[in-house]
Amino acid sequence: QVQLVESGGNLVQPGGSLRLSCAVSGIAFRIYTMYWYRQAPGKERELVAGVTSSGITTYADSVKGRFTISRDNTKNTVYLQMNSLKPEDTAVYFCHHPRDSGYWGQGTQVTISS
Repeated sequence: QVQLVESGGNLVQPGGSLRLSCAVSGIAFRIYTMYWYRQAPGKERELVAGVTSSGITTYADSVKGRFTISRDNTKNTVYLQMNSLKPEDTAVYFCHHPRDSGYWGQGTQVTISS
C-alpha cells in the first residue's frame, strides 16, 4: 500500500520558519522526482517545489530564496524548509509522487498569522 505522510505543519508568526517532512512507503522513491504542492482556501492547488532523484531543485517564484526542498533517499523522505514565512504562505501543504496517476498525502496545515 502506497503511503505519503506529511508532518510538521503548525501555526507560526510572520517571519518564522517551519520544516515539513513527507515519509513515503510502498513505492519506489529514489528514482522519482518528488514535489511539494500547496492549496490555500478558495484557491487551486499550486506547485511549490520539486527535487529530482539527483537533487536538482525547482521552485515557484513566490517561494524562491525562502524555501528549500531536499530529500533523504535512505529514509524515503522529502523535506521542505520554509523560512521568512508570510501570511500568504498559509495553506495545506501536500507532497506528491508522480508515478502512475500520481499519489498524494493527506496534507499538513501551515498557518502564518500574528
